[in-house]
Amino acid sequence: MSWRERLQEIRDTPWQPVSTAALAAASVPIVLVLWLAHTGERWVWLLDNANLALHEAGHPLAGLVSERLAVYGGTLGQLAFPVAATASFWMRRHPASFALCAAWIGENLFNVAVYMADARAMQLPLVGGLDPALAHDWNEIFSRWGVLPWDVTIAYAVRFAGWAVILAAWGWLAWRCWQDREEGGA
Repeated sequence: MSWRERLQEIRDTPWQPVSTAALAAASVPIVLVLWLAHTGERWVWLLDNANLALHEAGHPLAGLVSERLAVYGGTLGQLAFPVAATASFWMRRHPASFALCAAWIGENLFNVAVYMADARAMQLPLVGGLDPALAHDWNEIFSRWGVLPWDVTIAYAVRFAGWAVILAAWGWLAWRCWQDREEGGA
């Protein structure tokens, strides 16, 4: 079977129904993530520890391809797993799990935005106590791209994208629930 045929087969497979209880159960962690990501230390303990581990693992993996790409590997690494999980649940047509993993992508974008906004200031503590002047990913990336003076502006756009992804994921799940109730499926 070609990848196009497989993709069409996935698209033709109906989504599992979303009950009101499933919507409520998925809404709780989404609201909790939004609250934790915007209060106190802005740290969602379980997700952000996983995000950090995936970020750090991404550097040497990208470095295997090219030493110059290693700096991008952190952000790519921390986004790759939630994107893969989201795609997996999309392929299986599990709407609540799909929406939760999509929200995880959005929460990851909040972290990326914090790191981006620190590109010039370099005040965030880095893993292992590394000197930010020598190891700040986004300072190096933005310097390469010639956009370092716009670090905070770019970070605001990425934070907005995080909000958009999370709200779109929740809104889509709520819409699926409403559709399923209208059709009598949940």
